[in-house]
Amino acid sequence: MASTARGIRVPEALQREIEREMERRGVTEWSAMVLELLEEAVRMRRAPGIVFVDGANGRRAVVAGSGLEVWEIVQMWREVGEDYRRLRAAYDWLTEPQLRAALSYWELYGSEVEERLAREAKLTAERVQRELPFTAPRS
Repeated sequence: MASTARGIRVPEALQREIEREMERRGVTEWSAMVLELLEEAVRMRRAPGIVFVDGANGRRAVVAGSGLEVWEIVQMWREVGEDYRRLRAAYDWLTEPQLRAALSYWELYGSEVEERLAREAKLTAERVQRELPFTAPRS
């Protein structure tokens, strides 16, 4: 990916916040942290209602106020035959803007969501039991 060098002046208060995030996430390179924060800010602005949270596999796009990841809603969208009425029924506790935020994020950043859906599809019960035997119930 091509990049362009830019110089910016960062107010001290913002610099302290960036350093706090770096420490919290274990990031040592300032520019890497700033790029991640900028990327998330742009994505949240383009898909209002989506936030990013930390997870076991890094940062993930989540519908604000729900705890549901975007990929989960897209997976259900496909399971209900891309029928919006059925999707609303499946997630009757979510607001319409929340559901639309997830679908909008998918439309904007589909490759990211599709990659996660592909990973989830590989997690069969047999594979989980084989790779994580401690998760199987004991009799």
